[in-house]
Amino acid sequence: QVQLVESGGGLVQPGGSLRLSCTASGIIFSINRMGWYRQAPGKQREAVATITSGGSASYADSVKGRFTISRDNAKNTAYLVMNSLKPEDTAVYYCNADLITTMTWIFEEYWGQGTQVTVSS
Repeated sequence: QVQLVESGGGLVQPGGSLRLSCTASGIIFSINRMGWYRQAPGKQREAVATITSGGSASYADSVKGRFTISRDNAKNTAYLVMNSLKPEDTAVYYCNADLITTMTWIFEEYWGQGTQVTVSS
């Protein structure tokens, strides 16, 4: 009943930029926190950046100063602008949302299907 759809991944050279988008749709009443996570081959999934409904953002140390998370509450959409990309940023990036549906009326966590980001020359 809820879908998170990511877009914007791709191949970029080191030093380049990408913008990821994540739109939540379905029987959504309210979205609290939205975030971006990533998983590189052979590694555990890690948090990259999160943002509350009020706009308070937090970042992993490895991306501070390079990545910016934002959201448009009216569109149920979160964005991740990634600048100065490095090869170590290569991973599948997943959108995550903590939201209430009109079916359960409790906060539940949802994940997108992921979008590949590859940083390589």
